[in-house]
This record gives sequence, C-alpha cells and structure tokens, in this order.
Amino acid sequence: MAWISSGSTNAALIKNLRSNGLIKSELVNNAMLAVDRAHYAPATPYHDSPQIIGFGATISAPHMHATAAESLLPYLHPCARILDIGSGSGYLTAVLANLVGPAGKVVGIDHVQGLVDLANNNMSKSKEGREMLESGKVRFLKADGRLGLDDGEGGWDAIHVGAAAKEAHTALVEQLRAPGRLFIPVGQDRQYIWVIDKKADGTVVREKSFGVTYVPLTDAPRE
Repeated sequence: MAWISSGSTNAALIKNLRSNGLIKSELVNNAMLAVDRAHYAPATPYHDSPQIIGFGATISAPHMHATAAESLLPYLHPCARILDIGSGSGYLTAVLANLVGPAGKVVGIDHVQGLVDLANNNMSKSKEGREMLESGKVRFLKADGRLGLDDGEGGWDAIHVGAAAKEAHTALVEQLRAPGRLFIPVGQDRQYIWVIDKKADGTVVREKSFGVTYVPLTDAPRE
C-alpha cells in the first residue's frame, strides 16, 4: 500500500497515507499536514518514494517517515527531547517537532555540513519553521551519528536514525532515557528496522521489524 500513496498535493499525499493505513493517529496526520514536503523534496515532493537531495543522500519515502513517527509517538510527550540522526533535508525533524510541545526539543544531526545547511534553509522556507529555529526548539548540527550526541542535558526520549547502521551502536542505546525508544535501520546486504526500547527500569528490549533499503550510515565523504 505504501507505493500507491502518492498525491498531487501535500494534503492528498497525507490523505492517501492515512487511507492506506500508514498514518494511524490524528497527531501524526496533523504533524505531517503542517510540513509541506515541497520545501524539502522539490523535484517530486508528493511522490511516495525516496528522492536524491545531494551530497550522496536521499530523503526517505513519506510512508517511512509516517512509520517512524507512529513508532516514536508514545515517547513524544510535550517536553520530550528528540535526536534525529541523518537528518538530511530536515523534513522528519520538522514533523517530529510538531509532535512535541513548546518545551520539547528536536536536534537533527548529519555528518555533512552541506546537509546541515540544507536542512536549515529548508525549514526557513515557512514561518513555522523559522519560528522553531529561532526559538531553539529545532537545531541542526554537524556530528557523527554513530556516536549519537551527548549534549550534557540528560539523554533523549526518542532517537530516529535515517540511514542504515552496521549495528545498533551502543552509544545510541546508552543515550536513551528510561523510558526511551530508538528507531534504526540496521544491516548491510539486508537491512531491517529495529525498534529498541529502554524501559523505565533500564531494561533494554530489541525488536527486529520489517525489511528496508536505506543509504548507509558512514564516515563523512572526504573533502
């Protein structure tokens, strides 16, 4: 059903994702409606397919963004701190920011400065995006996603990884709050989404989910 969800407008795309069962909650529906994909994937923004955004990176298909948002939703409380690794165009970062309250924080990191700049520019195309950047609710930083981000503020309620890792890196699990959730594609020849939960008592539960195809989470290209 994912690949038949394309629409001619942002609203039509979101409606089709909802009709096809990829978007289940009203909160995710509204969060995605509020972020125009044309600001983040200008070639064919409302196609339900991944697209090249430059720097050897892609923006994932909308159905994958919907799936990630639905999975992380239980951990996106009003004051949540969210880390978006491999933030690329900045699209999902913006969607996740719409799912936390005014006191919530979302940090997108990428290992290519050009992608960090791209995400900032994309978010600045809308009034809402500019306000989130100016308030500090959303930030984009250059960093090695395999190491996560220890900013000294007590970890993350949810971590999304937008590129395929060779493994579910220990640093990412360690940086989860308890409770917290990590959504990460893992694998090389064959990739699968893993959902890793850290329970309130610190217990870690790992669930291997469905097969996917992502660009790899790697070193930054040599300049």
